[in-house]
Amino acid sequence: MKCPFCGRENTRVIDSRPTDDNNSIRRRRLCDACGKRFTTYEKVETIPLIVIKKDNKREPYDRSKIEAGVLRACYKRPVSANQINQLVDEVETGIFNLEESEIPSSVIGEMVMDKLKDLEAVAYVRFASVYREFKDVNTFMSELEKMMDR
Repeated sequence: MKCPFCGRENTRVIDSRPTDDNNSIRRRRLCDACGKRFTTYEKVETIPLIVIKKDNKREPYDRSKIEAGVLRACYKRPVSANQINQLVDEVETGIFNLEESEIPSSVIGEMVMDKLKDLEAVAYVRFASVYREFKDVNTFMSELEKMMDR
């Protein structure tokens, strides 16, 4: 590993531990040449995932789109940033556990709704209303009735 300060390649690992989410390794390194310390992160390289949209267009998977949708659904709701990150991590893990190279956006949407249903009811209904494209009040009410029956 090249030192970001002096550019020399003689660095060594002085501490190694998993990150909080257990998805990568944090390594503290020391440059033998200049004596400065720096941190690197090692993450498993995944196969590029393609999302198939409703109109059959294909685009690369983008975690930030899931985060943005969940953030909008949870706006002004008693849901912490940590809970949102955990939900997105769980959905992402579920997606990659399918071990598919292409995944329909509908599968991702259903995964998000399943997680939101357990996390916060209002956020779930908000997400569902956009995701399922509720056309009128009756559609909205039928979804609420389904939730009330549970």
